[in-house]
Amino acid sequence: MKKVGITGYGAYIPLYRIKAEDIARVWGDDATHIKSGLGINEKSVPSMDEDTASIAVEAARNAIAHAGIDPKEVGAIYVGSESHPYAVKPTATIVAEAIEATPNLTAADFEFACKAGTAAIQTCMGLAASGYIKYGLAIGADTSQGRPGDVLEYTASAGGAAFLIGRENLVAEIHDTFSVTTDTPDFWRREGEEFPSHGSRFTGEPAYFKHVLMAAEGILEKNSMKISDFDYVVLHQPNGKFPQRAAKQLGATAEQIRTGLLCPFIGNTYSGASPLGLTAVLDEAKAGSKILLASYGSGAGSDAFIMEVTAENEKRKPPTLTRQYVERKSYVDYAIYSKLKSKIIGVKLQK
Repeated sequence: MKKVGITGYGAYIPLYRIKAEDIARVWGDDATHIKSGLGINEKSVPSMDEDTASIAVEAARNAIAHAGIDPKEVGAIYVGSESHPYAVKPTATIVAEAIEATPNLTAADFEFACKAGTAAIQTCMGLAASGYIKYGLAIGADTSQGRPGDVLEYTASAGGAAFLIGRENLVAEIHDTFSVTTDTPDFWRREGEEFPSHGSRFTGEPAYFKHVLMAAEGILEKNSMKISDFDYVVLHQPNGKFPQRAAKQLGATAEQIRTGLLCPFIGNTYSGASPLGLTAVLDEAKAGSKILLASYGSGAGSDAFIMEVTAENEKRKPPTLTRQYVERKSYVDYAIYSKLKSKIIGVKLQK
């Protein structure tokens, strides 16, 4: 395959946050136990005028600005999410219109739980490497759902990241990708259901750990590499504990995963989780740094990538760094959170 990689990238995380102890107070849970058990302190909350489409647009605009390209050069737009605002109406077309792309492009919405964004990256890689398009825009974004009182409510958050995939002016070259996919029903939401269901501990083993480790180990073996060859390791983060445990099983150090581990501060952004971890790493990575990325999507599958940062990454940065979005925050209580997330029965917010 011809050289292909990331030409530009951008992140977006909503302003609002709710602390784990504020959720615990409502349901009578032990906040200390929740925070230690899940490894999470707080999570992001979308405002009433924010959804997957608006998050995707903001991240896409940041990626376009970072790359410094004409959006009319984008030949494909794919938006991965499990919370698209419309059941029948693509989010990708909204993004295309917002960034003023040409109508002569291919666009579609992807859905594979939390790995739909990395699946979009793989698709853009193939199109760009083959020469069918000059640039592809791959986005992972979500405003994830959690049933009131369920453990998911402590982690399900909002955010997203966008990547321009091409062959020129790369900030990071993607050397290889490798995927693992099985029919493992650990997490699901049927059509028309408002909140997802999950298999509790079953979502860890044999779901998350099996797939993430198989994908990561598979790409290492395929490329005759060791975990110690990498400066950064980014794993999907449904909570703060799973990626740390998986990294330890791979033999990675705490320092290797530190930069990309955002879940304790913003929660699980689902399709945006590992992509946002990647943008945080790219914000600080130096030329020659190697990155191992492994996403995870319930249902179930994992996409792994080997990337190498170029000197171009040190020359330019996106308009807003990921850490700036993480640190930019305003707290809300559970009542306001419930209003913003439309959890109050009988109340229809005008958006």
